[in-house]
Amino acid sequence: MPNKHLVIIPTYNEIENLPIIVGRLFENNSNVDLLIVDDNSPDGTGQLADEIASKDKRVTVLHRTEKNGLGRAYLAGFKRAFERGYEFVIEMDADGSHRPEDLPKLIAQEADLVIGSRWTKGGKTENWPLSRKLISRTGNLYVRIMLGAKIKDATAGFRVYRSSLLQKIDLDSIASQGYSFQVEMTWASLRAGATVREVPIVFVERVIGASKMTTAIVVEALWLVTKLGFARVFKR
Repeated sequence: MPNKHLVIIPTYNEIENLPIIVGRLFENNSNVDLLIVDDNSPDGTGQLADEIASKDKRVTVLHRTEKNGLGRAYLAGFKRAFERGYEFVIEMDADGSHRPEDLPKLIAQEADLVIGSRWTKGGKTENWPLSRKLISRTGNLYVRIMLGAKIKDATAGFRVYRSSLLQKIDLDSIASQGYSFQVEMTWASLRAGATVREVPIVFVERVIGASKMTTAIVVEALWLVTKLGFARVFKR
């Protein structure tokens, strides 16, 4: 195996974004492999992923039979990374919101979990309305209060995990399906004794395609944080 870093990109109807993000990934990161996890996209993203993989040995594809949530896609990718012996596992979105140009900064850090942070000093967002910024900042403040964690962007999805950390976590117990998956994984990492570092990044709102953020996803995250917070207080 030539590389020790595996980038996992979950996809669902990202046929326009996928070739762009793959090209940018390898232009800026020659030392990584890529696993595309496609949830049976009706727009043909999975077939395009297979075409890309057939031309580049660094790319593999994991096909799932249905759209079953971001969390399930990443968990399936983690297990593939373990099977193939990767030392580090990287989460990245397909829509370009996580800039591949920022990835070398994350990889360079010495930590069990490195988070590409919008809200640590030097981080920022582009093309986000004020309402979206307020929701994200308020949500992360709520996480810090309820979980007693000092992390400023626990909801961030641009991450580098050390595989040895992930193998300490009971991944079968991770129940979140949407973006609350990131909060649950952050909490599980802290409870496993992980060293965590935040690196400032520029988060760019997608240009092609529709955002997958919904009210239901926000509600799921709020409920999860509340539940974890009470469990922490009462030591359950």
